[in-house]
Amino acid sequence: MHRSTPAPVPHRPSDAPLTRIYRPEEIADTLGCSAWWVKDRARRRLIPHTRVGRAYRFTAEHLAEIIRLYEERPTRPAQTPARATEPLSGLRTQNGSAQPHRPVVAPAVRLRARPPRRQQQYGTVA
Repeated sequence: MHRSTPAPVPHRPSDAPLTRIYRPEEIADTLGCSAWWVKDRARRRLIPHTRVGRAYRFTAEHLAEIIRLYEERPTRPAQTPARATEPLSGLRTQNGSAQPHRPVVAPAVRLRARPPRRQQQYGTVA
C-alpha cells in the first residue's frame, strides 16, 4: 500500500496569493473621474474600500462593486413616441390648413424674493 500525502493547505498569509491593491488615483483613472471623487465617496462610506492607516485602498472586487452601484438601467423598455408616427394630415383647422398640435402650457407663476434674514431677525437692515 502506497500512502499519498495530502496537498498543502495555505495556512499562513505568505502561502496565499496576494491580492492586487489599487490607489484612489488608479480607480479614478479606470472610472474616468477624479481621485477627489473616489476619496470623497470612500470617506462618506458610499463606496466599498479598505483603509490602511489613513489611506484608502481598493481591490478588483471593490471596483466591480462600485461599477455595479452606479450602474443605471432603463426604467421601461424604449418605445417610439406615438406622435412621431401620426401623420399631420389629420390635423386640419376649419379653413383646411394643417397646423401642428401645440402642448398646453401652464401659466407662469410670479416669484417673490423673500426679505433678507437680517431684517427678519433684528427688524433692521444693515
